[in-house]
Amino acid sequence: MEWLLLAYRLPREPSTPRIAVWRKLTSLGVAKLGDGVVALPAAARPQERLEWIADEVTEAGGEATLWKASLMSAAAERTLAQAMAAAVATEYRGLTAAADEATAAGSVRPQTVARLRRELRRISQRDYFPPPERDEARQAVESLIAEAAVR
Repeated sequence: MEWLLLAYRLPREPSTPRIAVWRKLTSLGVAKLGDGVVALPAAARPQERLEWIADEVTEAGGEATLWKASLMSAAAERTLAQAMAAAVATEYRGLTAAADEATAAGSVRPQTVARLRRELRRISQRDYFPPPERDEARQAVESLIAEAAVR
């Protein structure tokens, strides 16, 4: 399997570009390999997004290099994939809990349904190695949607 690696460095001051870059990388679901080095499975969409972030780093006075690489060890690749899946699984569990709480509350508000649907979509966009919790979260949100439609 091929991976995209982004190695970047930004000046400490001002901190706003550093924070903005980190938030964007986090929203992509990157695996942090070290200070200023992140990874994603190689695909066209993640590559395009990392290219944009690399451009943003450069525009902010930093340095960025995007690499395509493969791990030499299957065990290391499994470890990286498992770490990424575990991070997303935690988010799915939180989403399932929120859907269950909304169901238990009895009165399901349309705003709650819309928020949880957006959250499910947001998490799914960075779910490169789907854990079993994904199906549980989808089911919980779908049940909530069905319950809201009945009321």
